[in-house]
Amino acid sequence: MTTNTGSMKKNFGPLLVDVAVPIGSYYLLKSGFGMGTVAALGWSSVVPAVRTVWGVVAERTVNAFAVLILFVNVVGVLLSLVAGDPRLMLAKDSGISSVVGIGILVSVVMGKPMMTAGMKPFLVKGSPEREAAFERLLSGSVAFQRAERRFSLVWGVMLLAECVARIVGVYTLPVDTMVWLGTVVMIGTIAVTSVVSGGVAVGPMAEMIDAELKAGEAPVPAAMPSLAVAR
Repeated sequence: MTTNTGSMKKNFGPLLVDVAVPIGSYYLLKSGFGMGTVAALGWSSVVPAVRTVWGVVAERTVNAFAVLILFVNVVGVLLSLVAGDPRLMLAKDSGISSVVGIGILVSVVMGKPMMTAGMKPFLVKGSPEREAAFERLLSGSVAFQRAERRFSLVWGVMLLAECVARIVGVYTLPVDTMVWLGTVVMIGTIAVTSVVSGGVAVGPMAEMIDAELKAGEAPVPAAMPSLAVAR
């Protein structure tokens, strides 16, 4: 239980920072301090950007997703300041979804599904035995490999669909509406994708791991005693 809780905090903690802080700070800066829309959007992106940089520095590793989010944030802010268009700043979030979605689909085509690293902790649950079974199946089971690819495929397609939906909303709805509605679309996409990918990939993979462990625990039949030949 402790391992699962820690894993959830590690995976969803940064997401909460990236979602809750920008929305709350945007409305606070705009309504409470009277900032313009572009300025409020720009300053509300500071905390997630700092969190991304700190994560890279603290972990001393380069996370492709973290760098991508930071890059799109910075480019979006700079373009919006030059163009003076707050809708462009909101559209940058859709850019993150589209780039990540395309990257995931490309990784599937290349035979190295990008989402496997994020899915694996939920399957192995911190157990060395389950991790060993995971690796055995990943290298030797065609059905397991197909399920692994399906998981990333679902996420890639759904992220591209979310990108299209948010861009349509950005350029057809009021900015103030899209600040919170865009987040609702993102959270809804994550929830739906989690359910779908769980049903078509994670669930079957978990069952295969359980079956692999049970097969390893099956008792080996004892050798039949040899009969003495009468002379």
